[in-house]
Amino acid sequence: MTISELLVRLLNAKIDIGPGLYWREIVGNAFGLASALLGMRRRVAAWPIGIIGNVVLFTVFLGSTLGGAFEEAERLSLWGQAGRQVFFAIVSVYGWVRWYQFRRSGVAGSAGVIPRWAGLKGRLQLLVAAVVLWVAFYFALQYLGSYGPASDAWILTGSVLATYAMARGWVEFWLIWIAVDAVGVPLLFVAGYYPSAVMYVVYGAFCVVGLVSWWRLERRGRTPDRIGVDEPVIETVG
Repeated sequence: MTISELLVRLLNAKIDIGPGLYWREIVGNAFGLASALLGMRRRVAAWPIGIIGNVVLFTVFLGSTLGGAFEEAERLSLWGQAGRQVFFAIVSVYGWVRWYQFRRSGVAGSAGVIPRWAGLKGRLQLLVAAVVLWVAFYFALQYLGSYGPASDAWILTGSVLATYAMARGWVEFWLIWIAVDAVGVPLLFVAGYYPSAVMYVVYGAFCVVGLVSWWRLERRGRTPDRIGVDEPVIETVG
């Protein structure tokens, strides 16, 4: 058996439950959950671990598009879900650098960020970006033939905004994730991506815990001399 044949066999490995659950989907979501757990604890390692999950899940959500290489011709292609893995990876590089620089500054010990609310300016940025991105993604996904383009466009939009807000240390990113999960669970179940749908349910519950955790950290770190401060001081890596 050649290396390429072994790789294809590994990528096509399934658990024989119902229509079959691909190990790639389970492993990719496991990395995503690990990244979320580390993100709640504000650890820089959340970003590279998340990127690994993005790469794995990218191959999963292309579904029938990769039917020639993988045994997934029967699955619906979710271009929004696949595309968001690309955006995740791009924004995650930004978050990785940002949190690493902040940790080096020593302001918060080993943590990569100090949680804070986005404020009026930050929320306006998120709102405008949400409208612009959703419209752009909707027409792009509709053109590509993605299943459920309206829902898929919101999942992609919310995912990008949540990852960006997490990189900035905004508490609101948990709320965005909850909104993404609320749309993602039914879409993924209907499309047949059962491990991802179940993981979205877990993410939803986890996001509530994360929201409470960061909210408490924000309140604990709020002192008179920090009120009105928009950004923590970050040392530039030279």
